[in-house]
Amino acid sequence: MIEHPLDGHPPLAYQNEAFLNTPSARTLRMLAEYLEPQSRLRRENIQDTIVFFGSARIHSPESIASAASPAKAVAMARYYEDARELARQLTAWALALPRQRRRFVITSGGGPGIMEAANRGAHEAGGKTMGLNIRLPFEQAPNPYVSPELNFDFHYFFMRKFWFAYLAKALVAFPGGFGTLDEVMEILTLAQTQKLNKKMVIVLYGRSYWEQIVNFPALVDWGMIAPGDLDLFQFADTPADAFAHLTSELDRLYLKPAAPSEEETPAIAQTRN
Repeated sequence: MIEHPLDGHPPLAYQNEAFLNTPSARTLRMLAEYLEPQSRLRRENIQDTIVFFGSARIHSPESIASAASPAKAVAMARYYEDARELARQLTAWALALPRQRRRFVITSGGGPGIMEAANRGAHEAGGKTMGLNIRLPFEQAPNPYVSPELNFDFHYFFMRKFWFAYLAKALVAFPGGFGTLDEVMEILTLAQTQKLNKKMVIVLYGRSYWEQIVNFPALVDWGMIAPGDLDLFQFADTPADAFAHLTSELDRLYLKPAAPSEEETPAIAQTRN
């Protein structure tokens, strides 16, 4: 039974929390995870992003002592520092661009590890930086370097992944596990099938890691992908190499050509229907 307030009126449907948390209102909750971020991104004048993927389990140099396997943590910590430095360089570069809107904002999953490193580097460069966090029973809590006004929390993985892809002009994937592999393969699939209404610059950071984890040439040999699909991404092993490739391609694709009209570039027109 619905309890009526003292004035005798039942609650308005959109103010009825008991209803909004039911299976019947699932569509409304999904839509909210599209409309609320869209509204905030417009308010913050975000035109596009550079997304960093990577493991939440890679430690910063300061936190290695707390790692379950300190020796391996030391070996992997370089990726934290590399992600931090690359994000810092890219943010400084983007801030120096002539612009009316915020360009190439560093975006991560908002959590610890590589995500924290990316947000940290962008924060240290003085830029805005976005975190698309997901509610999980472990691992995932917002890191302190995400700009508060660009700190998002999602319930639905697919809506979070939508916002990763929607504004991104570039992706840098550092070593990671199931989540990183899932995210990288989805972006590669969207690029391969031309479901992105743009060219996305994709960098797999840490060639030795990625070549051990995914045998891309074998996919070609078995006829599962075309030889040209290997051109969808590039490897990098240093922040300098990744920075040079990303900025060169972003300049060629999005800065030298005539800029799209304002109607084509807001946070609503980056993927195909």
